[in-house]
Parts: sequence; C-alpha cells; structure tokens
Amino acid sequence: MVDSGITHDHEILAKLRSGSGVEEAVKAIYCNHYKKLTGYILQNNGNKQDAEDIFQEVVLAFIELVKLNKFREESSIYTFLFSINRHTWLNELKRRGRALYREEKYEEGIEKVESDVGQFMEERDKRVRIASLVDGLGGKCRQILLAFYFEKKSIKEILYETGYDNEQVVRNKKYLCLKQLEQKLNENPTLKQILKGLLYG
Repeated sequence: MVDSGITHDHEILAKLRSGSGVEEAVKAIYCNHYKKLTGYILQNNGNKQDAEDIFQEVVLAFIELVKLNKFREESSIYTFLFSINRHTWLNELKRRGRALYREEKYEEGIEKVESDVGQFMEERDKRVRIASLVDGLGGKCRQILLAFYFEKKSIKEILYETGYDNEQVVRNKKYLCLKQLEQKLNENPTLKQILKGLLYG
C-alpha cells in the first residue's frame, strides 16, 4: 500500500473523528502497524489469512471506539491496537481449541462405535459359521453345545431341558458331541482356531 504520509497519532485520530479522512487514517494505520500486528499472529499459531482477517477486525473495532469516544489517548494507538489484536486472536484460538476438542471427541465416538460394531459383526459371523457346523451334528448335540457354549447355560439347566438321567450323562454327551465337532473342524483349521477362541477366550 502507498505511504499515507501520516505518521503521528493525533493526525490519525483527527482524520477518524472528522469522518472525512477515514480512508487516509486506515492507510496510515496499515503503513505504521500492519507488520507488527500481523507478525504477532504469525508467531502464535496463525497463518497469513488469519493475520489479515484479525487485522481488519482490529482496525474496524478501533475506528468504532474512536467514533464513540472510547479511546481516551491514555496509550499510543499502537499499544491500544496491539492489545485488541492480542485479545481478539487469543479468543479465536480458544474458540478453535474448543471446536477442535468437540470434533476430536466426536471422532473418537465414531471410531468407538465403528470398532464395536465391527467386532460384533465379526464375532457374529464366527458364531454363525460354528453354529452351522454344530447343526450338522444332530438334534441333541446341537442343543447341548449351543446351550452350554453360546447361551452360557449350566449343566443343571441343560439336564432339565434335555431330560437326561443325571448331570454326568449330560457331560458325557457333551464330550462326545465335541469330539464329533472336532473331527469336522480338523478339515478346516481356520474354524478350529475360531472355536478355540469362542470356547476358551
């Protein structure tokens, strides 16, 4: 920007207060203070666009304060502008920090849900594949194995449901059913590992 020719604070203030020299006053503020004010933003996690945006906000705020006679000339224009500049930028960083925190928490929530759903679907798929093999063992074996390993029922509960003579008979039957299932699984090592995980994991 072309040098405004105005260097003193009282000249800038006079232009702003008169209302007829605002453009010249803004040029003077730009020439005298732009580099230092934007430099603060750039040195404190801001980029060029941030620096320019904040500078514009600061200048507009300053002009408004001068028109409202809120600037009492107790400090230099630069000191006053720097204070507004710093305050505005720190507030912006806080706002961004809160927004980033909310976004990160949201993303964490999404990842957790996706992970939980993915794990559930994977486990469900494994169980379906094992259950399909169990189905091929016959009625009683299917009933006992699904009740014990998948429904987590006790031997006593299974005894009541199956109608066997005693708990030892249920245990023996469960063992025989597992041996039959093992034979089927020996043909499929992957499913065998899955079963071990489901039974003993």
